[in-house]
Amino acid sequence: MPRQPKPTEKPLPERTLILDNGAYTIKAGFASDFPDVEDCHLIPNCIARARDKRIWIGGQLEHCKDFGEMAFRRPVEKGYLVNWEGEREIWCNSFFDDDAKLKCDPRETNLILTEAPNAPVALQTNCDQMIFEEFEFASYYRCVGASLNTYNDIPSLFDDSARPPATPPSPVETLLLIDSGFSHTTVTPLVHGRPVQSAIRRLDIGGKLLTNYLKELVSIRHYNMIDETHLMNEVKEAVCYVSHDFKGDLERTWKGSVGDRRKPGSDGVDIVVDYVLPDYNTQKAGFMRSHDPSLSGKLKKLGSSAGANGDAGFEDFMTLGNERFTVPELLLSPGDVGMKQAGLAEVVMQSLRVLPIGLWSAVLANVVVVGGNAKVPGFVERLEAEIRSLAPADCILRVARPADPIKYAWLGGANLAKNRPILKEMVVTRQEYLEHGGGWVAKKFSGGVGAPK
Repeated sequence: MPRQPKPTEKPLPERTLILDNGAYTIKAGFASDFPDVEDCHLIPNCIARARDKRIWIGGQLEHCKDFGEMAFRRPVEKGYLVNWEGEREIWCNSFFDDDAKLKCDPRETNLILTEAPNAPVALQTNCDQMIFEEFEFASYYRCVGASLNTYNDIPSLFDDSARPPATPPSPVETLLLIDSGFSHTTVTPLVHGRPVQSAIRRLDIGGKLLTNYLKELVSIRHYNMIDETHLMNEVKEAVCYVSHDFKGDLERTWKGSVGDRRKPGSDGVDIVVDYVLPDYNTQKAGFMRSHDPSLSGKLKKLGSSAGANGDAGFEDFMTLGNERFTVPELLLSPGDVGMKQAGLAEVVMQSLRVLPIGLWSAVLANVVVVGGNAKVPGFVERLEAEIRSLAPADCILRVARPADPIKYAWLGGANLAKNRPILKEMVVTRQEYLEHGGGWVAKKFSGGVGAPK
């Protein structure tokens, strides 16, 4: 029987979709010749059920006005995509439906998709099957999210000379990326864009745990907020900060012993704040304001009487003191809630000790912090101070945070997509998948992002 001729290789489509598939939000957008974070869209990666039993899928939550007692179901758990049924609904709503903002034809689109480090092989196989067999993308590249960050202009974060605009995007030589997101915090050293697998370290503390801890504190001290996940996440983002003098701030917000009560904010007026709760009936958003002990007492009395009389004009609020800094402190001191894990600074040093000593100076001089928790005020400065106290004195330490730490990995993917020769080496086409099988695809992806050979 004559041998069948090998099918001709199709050129890569011009359109490339970059998906940083996070547990809390999907960072999605199409690559362009001049990538910008404004091209990246944030899509809630969840399916939510309101108290009126209405179901909201992904980006539909932008139109939701009542988040009271909202229940969330997330396809990504502990950083790994485990529920493709839910994820499929979110992707279809965001990319494939007729009214989708980022509508595309997957058969004419390249896909760059991120995953968490050290993902189980079974989950990676499921992902590859969904991309090529369910959605039928033309080509696809799956990589650790930290790898895409190396394609950004890292030197400019440290006020070094920026790359010339004509230079093709290529990964920086060394980088220590700290990604503190919704499910966990990872420390990933990268050399020439490739993660050093043996040195990757994970801290099981992220935005989800911080929000749940704040819910518990507020439920004990103020109101029952156990079912108000969305509200408490907004409170966390509005009021929390990382303290540079933890013991001192605790003393300033201490209310005194049982027999010697102090008014909240009497000595910590710059720390204690009021958070006015939102009113979903009147579409009034919640907000933070300075705490006035004398005014708060009057408003509490007025609020309780107005609420009893059904007055829609009253405002309900809660006073927050040490909750503001004890919640994000868990990133640096997990033992405060009994977790048997080292703080983030020590996790960084554990990762560093795996690397050859000759790389320490280069890695410590290029530490970048990304993820939603990087936006917490004071976090990067406190982390730098703690790493400095543990790192060798002869090593220069530089820690930076990009202007938009949430979209930074997506921006790196958009820069990578501009370099068509490198992109062509990295992606797997659907034709190759059907010809060689899933095992070959997994083997190709296991090398991580790298420069062309």
